Amino acid sequence: MTRMPATRTARRLAAVSATATLVALATASPAFAHVEVSAKETRALSKNVVLDFACESESATAGITKAQVFLPEGIKPTDVTYVEGPKGWKLTSDDRSVTVSGSALPAGKDAEFTVSVAQLPDAKSLAFKTLQSYEDERIDRWIELDEGSESPAPVLKLKAAAPGSTAVEASPSTSSAAPTVSATPSAVETPVVEEKAAEKEDDGGSIALPVGLGVAALVIVGGGIWWWQRRGAADGS
Repeated sequence: MTRMPATRTARRLAAVSATATLVALATASPAFAHVEVSAKETRALSKNVVLDFACESESATAGITKAQVFLPEGIKPTDVTYVEGPKGWKLTSDDRSVTVSGSALPAGKDAEFTVSVAQLPDAKSLAFKTLQSYEDERIDRWIELDEGSESPAPVLKLKAAAPGSTAVEASPSTSSAAPTVSATPSAVETPVVEEKAAEKEDDGGSIALPVGLGVAALVIVGGGIWWWQRRGAADGS
């Protein structure tokens, strides 16, 4: 009976190891943000900046009903005014966020809306944590600050402020068009609970398990290669 040369076996084991590692890394790949924010003017301290939000639908059976956006430091709800969005949708606010909501959109349809901010803060980037709700009570939580995470928050990167620019202290608006306080119970406490729940849910999609499996596969295969090489050397002696 002819033995398979140790070198050939080692090559096959190495190929299996590489495949296992690629599979592990593929399953660990982070998700792309499904809520995005953009603006034509992205210079820090710019005034009356229009922000466009695009919330991608994650459900084929239920329509989006609202998007609650938690404002970054330096932007107050009173600084935000509603420009446009889905037909019939309106903007409400509490002391930490603004919510654009209305009748459920058709299942699978993205929610896009535009708001205006009185002035951008002096920062390098702004994260707008967003809770995206559906008519079947599902909530997509785009709140994580790590861009490589499973549920990253939409981030707007800013350019340096123009020379001579200064921050203007915003005063509460008395206009009848000012955002109204949301009627949703305990709206202020919601983000903390929701963010913790999202973190627990995201633990199931953590990259730790697949990466660990890939490392284990490499250790096992490496041991196999060493054993076959030792065996081949012994047979050849």
